[in-house]
Amino acid sequence: MARLISFSLVFFSFLILFSASIASAQLSSNFYATSCPNVLSTIKSTGCDGSVLLDDTSSFTGEKTAGPNLNSLRGFDVIDTIKSNVEAICKQTVSCADIVAVAARDSVVALGGPSWTVQLGRRDSTTASLSTANSDLPSPTSDLSTLISAFSKKGLSTTDMVTLSGAHTIGQARCTVFRTRVYNESNIDPSFAKSLQSNCPSSGGDGNLAPLDLSTPNTFDNFYYKNLVNKKGVLHSDQQLFNGGSTNSQVNSYTSNSATFFTDFAAAMVKMGNISPLTGSNGEIRTNCRKTN
Repeated sequence: MARLISFSLVFFSFLILFSASIASAQLSSNFYATSCPNVLSTIKSTGCDGSVLLDDTSSFTGEKTAGPNLNSLRGFDVIDTIKSNVEAICKQTVSCADIVAVAARDSVVALGGPSWTVQLGRRDSTTASLSTANSDLPSPTSDLSTLISAFSKKGLSTTDMVTLSGAHTIGQARCTVFRTRVYNESNIDPSFAKSLQSNCPSSGGDGNLAPLDLSTPNTFDNFYYKNLVNKKGVLHSDQQLFNGGSTNSQVNSYTSNSATFFTDFAAAMVKMGNISPLTGSNGEIRTNCRKTN
């Protein structure tokens, strides 16, 4: 369960922060010290504006069916359970967005990855945008220039982009998003392509899954980058990070120094977590993460 939670929640964090709204207040690591002092232990024991968590309503179409999210994001039920437990100790105090941010950190740690101090105080969005999710989130078919541009628009550097892409050391991808790569692209190890084709036929089987890191799929480590050097990136967008371009050197650095990757990943997650969150009187504190109050 930890692997599923970690992959989903790290990418919940991406989605929350890529569609964040602007507010002036600052986050704080001890935001709930008085109002809900046991919230961190409660989230951990169970296992950003939270717009991706919202189900569709009559007034808007949510982000769960956006191209990059459809049938990929999982673990919504885990968030529901955590929220229920948090509500039991501190009613309508802790946002779904903050729960996602903390649970992402805890699940990465549980899989052997780095820890970081999560800044808290986010509030939840009262709406969601399918069009924003589709336009702002890079697709698995993105080229390097598109990836760099998408992250840059959110104030994240190319270095941040390569570092945060390392979250693909866990999780799985659907056949439909890597079929073209394994059948048509040349910058892929032939035996690796053949192994993926065995579970991803040229037609049909769109929902069949493959680990984004076949080497150590249940561990948060630097094998994602080692795979790229060996032309074993599952997604087109993965392999773009090591394809003769400007990011090759950073990928090489991470293959030989996992400590550097861990340090950079922790810092990048904190940086991403500070991208214009809803705070103060903006938004709300949802009682149910799937719908507005």
